[in-house]
Amino acid sequence: MNVKAAFLVFMLVLCAPAPLIAQGFAGMGSDADGFATPTLGHNFDFPVDHGAHPQYRIEWWYLTANMQGPDGTDYGLQWTLFRSALAPYATQGWDSPQIWLGNAAVTTPDAHYTSERFARGGTGQAGVTAAPFEAWIDEWHMRGETFDQMQLRAAGPQFAYDVALTAQGPLVFHGKEGFSVKSDQGQASYYYSQPFFTLNGTLTLPDGDVPVTGTAWLDREWSSQPLAADQTGWDWFSISFEEGEKLMGFRLRQSDGTYFTSGTWIEANGATTSLPNGSFDATPLETSIVGDREIPTQWQITLPDHDVDVTVTAINTQAWMDMTVAYWEGPVRVSGNRKGIGYLEMTGYE
Repeated sequence: MNVKAAFLVFMLVLCAPAPLIAQGFAGMGSDADGFATPTLGHNFDFPVDHGAHPQYRIEWWYLTANMQGPDGTDYGLQWTLFRSALAPYATQGWDSPQIWLGNAAVTTPDAHYTSERFARGGTGQAGVTAAPFEAWIDEWHMRGETFDQMQLRAAGPQFAYDVALTAQGPLVFHGKEGFSVKSDQGQASYYYSQPFFTLNGTLTLPDGDVPVTGTAWLDREWSSQPLAADQTGWDWFSISFEEGEKLMGFRLRQSDGTYFTSGTWIEANGATTSLPNGSFDATPLETSIVGDREIPTQWQITLPDHDVDVTVTAINTQAWMDMTVAYWEGPVRVSGNRKGIGYLEMTGYE
């Protein structure tokens, strides 16, 4: 959900009054006065909706990938472009209220490499065009003639990647036809994914180049108030099972110790079943010390209606995204009554 919204918190830190800053990730539950808000029944318009929606406060293009090298070593890759708005419009020049952030990472079993970029809207330094599709910040980019076939390139001080992405299935819409509810109070986002990418290309690591193949999952989401004021962070899972089915599920942690959950069961052909609040269960089994914080890095996920009782384990427990606003994100392996691979993102554990 990869609500991968660390960037909004960064903007709150820069621009908001002290009481709002103190909310941390719960700042995503602040009032959205003046901005558009998602409503049920949105008619998605492609390729237009692959592009930016400046009238909404927060938006992202978010890709994670599970890969293997020639010797069978597991690798993970993440690339995200965040857009955040100080006002609900876009202009050219330095007075643009649109702000952009890029995050990139590579995870190996023994290392985790990260990098980030910032840009002001209206200057050409960062942005998104719908057709042909391109999302970029500086020289980092994800682009292609269509959304189904793209090239992704990014680099940091200790890593680089250049990979091709080819969709092998349809777009998937979460919630009710892309209207994804996040709380009992009704906060929501527009949310769809392309979880059927195959991938091939090259990782560049400190020891040299590694040819890789694998699969990737791209999330698209936008909103203006995606969380409720009492929600403090989330645990988000994207899983691809060996049998061909996929699962997206998240739990939003609430200040009273309860959770709001949601998810989508995805058949191999792309057909979906929405998982309402309470039907997706994720329970931490083991934690790891990551820096000076305790992070759940092994989970049990149960979904009885789809015969799922699995253990999700981080490939590298130390996959901490030590960015301006930090969070945990990395590749996982799935075992139990089903096997598979996926990605886990956790926010609000600082």
